[in-house]
Amino acid sequence: MTVLLSECSQIFDRADAYAVSDYVNQHVGSHCILLPPRGRPQASISHRTFSSLDLCRISYGAPVRVTSVALETIYHLQILLRGHCRSTSRGEEQILGPGEILLINPDDPVDLTYSADCEKFIIKLPVRLLENACLEQHWTLPQQGIRFAAARHVLSEMGGFLPLLGLICQEAENAAEPEVQGLYERIVANKLLALLASNVLRVIPRPDQRGGFEAVRQFIEEHLTEDVSVEQLMAIARVSERSLYTLFERQVGLSPRDYMRQRKLERVHAMLQLATARSVTEVALDHGFLHLGRFSESYRKRFGELPSQTWKRQR
Repeated sequence: MTVLLSECSQIFDRADAYAVSDYVNQHVGSHCILLPPRGRPQASISHRTFSSLDLCRISYGAPVRVTSVALETIYHLQILLRGHCRSTSRGEEQILGPGEILLINPDDPVDLTYSADCEKFIIKLPVRLLENACLEQHWTLPQQGIRFAAARHVLSEMGGFLPLLGLICQEAENAAEPEVQGLYERIVANKLLALLASNVLRVIPRPDQRGGFEAVRQFIEEHLTEDVSVEQLMAIARVSERSLYTLFERQVGLSPRDYMRQRKLERVHAMLQLATARSVTEVALDHGFLHLGRFSESYRKRFGELPSQTWKRQR
């Protein structure tokens, strides 16, 4: 079971809801809350800072309405763990349940109503983190800023994202080195840009680009440390999804995703043989292998030894 912040990160437990709200205003984002006129709801909050991210787990213990003009310089990724939330923004309303995700853009007005039994996990991301990730991948940064579409997202359909958040929470609670924190936050930014619909133009074919398998192969080689989507490969090859799979099957006998995974493994194998490789974990994470156990098993099947054995030979 993935744990998103354990008891050691708890700041308030069964405390006054307004005290929790004040803490949120200081560390997570400016807002106002409206609680029932009667009763003394018992609120709880757990919080960790991780590089430029803030990780927060909150429950108010009563129905609560949260409003804000806009978050301005930050994005809020909210994951409903328990209960329900009604979100109203720019005339659109949606009801979110456990396992669903709400991503609030910096200029979105916030109007959220949580049920009494609601518990949510929030990641606060600065604007510059998403912008830097966009530029690093050579995607076009929109002049009006990056905006994510107001679509419903289910955590279970965002492959590997929940385990990634679990690893980040664990590293935050174990005081990971700044370099490791920076690596994880870049992975989070890249994952969000790759998995969620936004106004970022992710592929601009070069005028001299002829398409076909060679263009795709070269693009993959240049982006082995990034989350490359099938849609990107379709744009590079200038073919439909069905034709793309046929192209890969004919050229390498693998699906696009299996081929990219194989090339990533081969790149990791090459890097671990260099004396400059700092650790297996760092090289694996840098190439998008978030499930380290699965990565080690795939590596062993491919190269006949564990990645740690390859790495130790160079030490």
